[in-house]
Amino acid sequence: MHSVFSLLAENQVLLLMILVGVGMAFGAIKARGIGLGAAAVLFFAIALSAWGLTYGFTLEVDHDLGILGLALFAFAIGVNSGPNFFHMMRTAAGPILGMVVVLIAAGALAVGVGHALGMEIPLIAGTFAGAITNTPALASAGAASGQPDLATVGYSISYLYGVIGMLIVAQLALNYGRSDQDTPSPIRNRTIRVERDDRPAIADLQRILGTKLQFSRLRRGEIGPITTPVPSDVLYRDDLITVVGPQEALDAAIQELGHGSSHSLLADRRYLDFRRITVSDPKLAGHPVHELDLEEKFSATVSRVRRGDIDMVGTPDLVLQLGDRVRVVAPTSRMKGISEFFGDSARGLTDINPIALGIGMTLGILIGETPIVTPSGETFSIGSAAGTLIVGLIMGKVGRIGKVVTAIPHTVCQVLSEFGLLVFLAYAGTAAGGQILNAFTGGDWWRIFVLGFVVTTFVAVGIYAVMRWMFKLGGTRTAGVLGGTQTQPAVLAFANNRTNADPRVALGYAMVYPAAMIVKILIAQVIGGL
Repeated sequence: MHSVFSLLAENQVLLLMILVGVGMAFGAIKARGIGLGAAAVLFFAIALSAWGLTYGFTLEVDHDLGILGLALFAFAIGVNSGPNFFHMMRTAAGPILGMVVVLIAAGALAVGVGHALGMEIPLIAGTFAGAITNTPALASAGAASGQPDLATVGYSISYLYGVIGMLIVAQLALNYGRSDQDTPSPIRNRTIRVERDDRPAIADLQRILGTKLQFSRLRRGEIGPITTPVPSDVLYRDDLITVVGPQEALDAAIQELGHGSSHSLLADRRYLDFRRITVSDPKLAGHPVHELDLEEKFSATVSRVRRGDIDMVGTPDLVLQLGDRVRVVAPTSRMKGISEFFGDSARGLTDINPIALGIGMTLGILIGETPIVTPSGETFSIGSAAGTLIVGLIMGKVGRIGKVVTAIPHTVCQVLSEFGLLVFLAYAGTAAGGQILNAFTGGDWWRIFVLGFVVTTFVAVGIYAVMRWMFKLGGTRTAGVLGGTQTQPAVLAFANNRTNADPRVALGYAMVYPAAMIVKILIAQVIGGL
């Protein structure tokens, strides 16, 4: 082993790849459907670096590599969350504020209990980050305290219960979620026969029925040609109109217009066809659907948009991103031209958009490292993770500035965030090295465990109580909120597994995740700087 450790100590890239590959192999092992996932890289890095020290070799991933990984992770999370984050801030301000209050109270509790246990500030800050299972918070805590190794020790010991404790409370939420009344419907389509004589216009119906619906096909009578409806079209008695949207919106449309027809306009593709097309032309990214003017150019309409694994109704104000897969309904003869218009290339799924990536990361790091003066005259910075996350949120929301596309394809963001997280975890684990052994042999481990247990339990129970009894959220959505508050994919995977990927879980997770990420980073920064 002496020669092996000697090789690893001299070759950073080899060490990093071994930590990522072998660590994730352990992370893929599951017990009752639950595994450590990316967190296994952290624990494997700790174990390997501690083992190397017994042979006299220091195995460490370079600090700058770790910061690069963390910044990539935070920026990609921000870009992906940007389109929903600001909307959620408007529509779910109450639950988000409740979560923020719980996290701030947990931070204050961590400082109080940690001092009572005689723990140092870096250890308290790291334990807090581990109890809320947030690696960017660990980076902020380590940077603010000036002792990232000690912070990582606290993080490593408290992390495991941070996952387990939240899983227990998520299961409690799912138990009462069996009686939820807010079950959403997947996106469907339905052909409706019009039974009205007042000739309503499509535009008026859109205003009455809301933006959750899209009108995709229209046939006059039983045998007429099928056309793409436009806002100025009016409906006559016995017209057949196909509507796309969630089931509750379809029911409202049926009640408004007539009755559900046994005829399906989708089956007749002589006049209109439909196709999934990938948005790969950068000129289209960042524009809402209505600006594409598809009705005028191709007599076409976008009925649905699939982003990642989520289907959305193709409403006029929906902003498209590179990599989106749009379901277009258009005359059969125009499909080739429409495909060329959107690009329809795999490049839309894989383009890292280096301009946006480089500029966004630069701005984020500069913002993160800018000193902020406190009322006491001391200074601190929010760190690269918080800076890149904030810039990512803004760029993901804006989508485009002039001719410059600021968003990055969803799939690319997923790859960047996962790779960045793995690099940072490898760095954090090797930075801890023998410190984790010192914690167990020096008597600090039980203090870390007690503080981690207190913080995780407080956050889990606090979020459960606030969401269930104060804001009356259903249990299924609350389980997602618990995962989002913990910024913990394992909790999300657990809830999805128990509910067969109920969309309310993902909705609750996305609703609070960006705010939770920012708040936890800032709290850890403040604790570490005390």
